[in-house]
Amino acid sequence: MKRKQQGTTLIEVLVALVILVVGLIGIFNLHLVAKRGSFASFQQTQASLLVNDMVNRIKLNSTQLNAYGGVYNSLPSFPDRNCDLADSNLPHCTPAQMLIWDRYQWQLLMQGGYEQAGEKNVGGLDSAVACIETAIEGNVRIAMTWRGINSTTDGATQYDDFVQSCGISDSRRRVYVINTLIF
Repeated sequence: MKRKQQGTTLIEVLVALVILVVGLIGIFNLHLVAKRGSFASFQQTQASLLVNDMVNRIKLNSTQLNAYGGVYNSLPSFPDRNCDLADSNLPHCTPAQMLIWDRYQWQLLMQGGYEQAGEKNVGGLDSAVACIETAIEGNVRIAMTWRGINSTTDGATQYDDFVQSCGISDSRRRVYVINTLIF
């Protein structure tokens, strides 16, 4: 007499589990790559917003154009005057006071000072450094560098000395540069 097989054998179950596990590992790795790509895109967008914010600050205080030039890489101390407060009892900020306030605000944004977890700033770019180059004719170039999540190549190698000197040379350095004219 011949017996008919009913159900599945243990070997068939194990083969099915192996195939399932390999598929799940592939999906998990795809998820990690997508998350890293999304975070890199977020950083690029944040750098773009920060650079454009400074361009607008310079446009609003264009009499101090050349004074905005320099390297921004740390959080300065709080200025003597808060130029955001609209108090009818206080006189308006002078252009020089607005320059100091703009620098403070911008560096606070770069370092993530408006988003905190406990005592730690978490909203800014990792190791952010910004360099501003101004010219009398109104040409302004702003380079923003930060440390990306993945190691690839130094993002500043394709640029000139001004951009390459902004930040620390590293295989994770990312760069965003804008050239504009302010008059």
